[in-house]
Amino acid sequence: MLRAGIVGLPNVGKSTLFNALVANAKAQAANFPFCTIEPNVGIVSVPDDRLKILAEISNSENILPARVEFVDIAGLVKGASKGEGLGNQFLANIREVDAIVHVVRCFDDDDIIHVSGSVDPARDIEVINLELALADLDQAERRLDRARKDLRKNKDFQIEVDALEKLVEVLNEGQPCRSVALNEEEELAIKALGFLTRKPIIYGANVSEDDLSTGNAWVEQVKAIAATDGAQVVMISAQVEAELVELPEDERGGVSGILGGWMRGGCDR
Repeated sequence: MLRAGIVGLPNVGKSTLFNALVANAKAQAANFPFCTIEPNVGIVSVPDDRLKILAEISNSENILPARVEFVDIAGLVKGASKGEGLGNQFLANIREVDAIVHVVRCFDDDDIIHVSGSVDPARDIEVINLELALADLDQAERRLDRARKDLRKNKDFQIEVDALEKLVEVLNEGQPCRSVALNEEEELAIKALGFLTRKPIIYGANVSEDDLSTGNAWVEQVKAIAATDGAQVVMISAQVEAELVELPEDERGGVSGILGGWMRGGCDR
């Protein structure tokens, strides 16, 4: 089963999206920062019409769709990697996920507080990505120091040292770990460290219902940033998706199918 961590600034729609993805979920979605304290976890089956066809061909008695576990963590803020907000506690909650869904606010609403005082997707994305990179840098430097000491006694640690040196170099430049090409042995050596910026990422551009069909200038900002990072963008309206949950299951579709499809293919890259 694949696991996806939902991240973003406070009040961007993470918990509303989580509730929409996970039927009957009760994650608190309130108009103030850090209304989510403990991570919310839910499992959703991924809609896939191909399964019905395959089941008919093979005369299968049961159909078991792919499942995705979503982890909704508290909103991150500038300085989270150093403990600001409820920082490191929440970054640790997503180290073991397979991919990250980064929800970005692309709607204006005077009734919903923005922690920075205005809607600016480029700034918001930079804040979150920088905090993830700083958290990775801290972990990589600490582990590299230990691995170099172990290398004096055991040459087998050379592979891990080589991999970590490459990661520390790009992280110091503000680039994500995923920008580094590692060989199979190096990849295996650092896998257990769960580097946040090495995970596949999808940006969820959260728009108002009025912009859901056409998008807006803020969504274009997100797409431009995603293109430079080799990431994908899904335009969503978390509020609309939450309302769709009230419909019968076979009529919902929506973002759960979109994200699920990406998870099936994206995490195998």
